[in-house]
Amino acid sequence: MAQLPRVVVVTRPTPYEELLARHATRSQADFFLRQRGQSIDAVEALHHQVRGAVASILACIPLDWRRNHVSRAELDRFLFEPEDIIVVVGQDGLVANVSKYLTGQPVIGVNPLPEQFDGILVNHRFEEGRRLLVPVAKGEVTPQPRTMVQGTLDDGQTLCALNELFIGHPSHQSARYEADFHGTHVRHSSSGIIVSTGTGATGWARSIVLERNRAVQLPTPTESRLAFFVREAFPSAVTSIELTEGFIAPSESLGLTSRMEEGVVFGDGIETDFLRFDWGRHLEVSIADQRLMLVA
Repeated sequence: MAQLPRVVVVTRPTPYEELLARHATRSQADFFLRQRGQSIDAVEALHHQVRGAVASILACIPLDWRRNHVSRAELDRFLFEPEDIIVVVGQDGLVANVSKYLTGQPVIGVNPLPEQFDGILVNHRFEEGRRLLVPVAKGEVTPQPRTMVQGTLDDGQTLCALNELFIGHPSHQSARYEADFHGTHVRHSSSGIIVSTGTGATGWARSIVLERNRAVQLPTPTESRLAFFVREAFPSAVTSIELTEGFIAPSESLGLTSRMEEGVVFGDGIETDFLRFDWGRHLEVSIADQRLMLVA
């Protein structure tokens, strides 16, 4: 007998919940905000709107299906199963947070606050999210595969990301490394490198392109192509300003060798989940075999 689907609803704490965690009680959180000319009422109303959307999703799951509710902080400890249907309720970044823990499970992004969130990845109202559960489970909906980026260290450690990888120094110090790409070898001192997917091309990568006033055709979300940009490369007697941007195609990789005591690699802005990229370590950045399967 086939295993029944399991719906895994993923959320993160609302600002209201974070205020309560910091100040212990509602009255103390309210006092903190009122001292700054703000009110907790609006924050609490948004909290109830988000939690109402979550409750609505949970209530419409068929009774014989399995279910789990997972917070963002628990993702690295949660065991996803092949037949899971993932429902992300929150901001676009939450989809990126969960994507690297998946192995092809369909993801339904639900936007509980359309007036607050862009909804590029959480592109369904909660009413639509509810209606999609059964068709997705029956295979009547074909998810859209989104390209991801992967960094692989010479000891076999890997890190995947949906939007981009950042390679650099954990503080504001210069990132020092050697780069190899398409037969060109350079040494850089910079503010680090980002390697962006098409999904991430609307964010950090786009800002860099606009700042440089460059007519660059960034990859699309489903395209098997990555874009890399070196941030603020510094010219000196031993460091170059060549090879500061480019595109990584399938079967290609950008090779980097650290010349830093405290280098790091992290993805999608999650600095606490990182690979150490200290002196002498070698990193290959390429298109990941893994894909996010987004229900568009």
